Amino acid sequence: MIQIDRRAAILDVLHQRKYDTMRNLAHEFGVSRQTIQKDITALSLDHPEIDVRSGRHQGGVFIKDGFRSDRRYLNPGEVELLERLRDRESGKDRQTLDGILRRLAI
Repeated sequence: MIQIDRRAAILDVLHQRKYDTMRNLAHEFGVSRQTIQKDITALSLDHPEIDVRSGRHQGGVFIKDGFRSDRRYLNPGEVELLERLRDRESGKDRQTLDGILRRLAI
């Protein structure tokens, strides 16, 4: 699984479960704990709902209380298609496609 797909999957898992450990995520995605830490750090820059807490018994990665996301994201193939379409357009249509990509691409 490539990085962007893994990060999208991690985000989906966290939104579904509301909590998980770095160790469990690393095991589930077949990568090192360090890779998961880098993924979570990168994701948290664009997703303020991600809360990382340290601690042996109460630590982990959380989705902040009260946050609800029904938002869906584009997969890499969808992003590529929209980028190709955007490159063919100009004016308002191009701006509209840029807005879609900004809102829905990871």
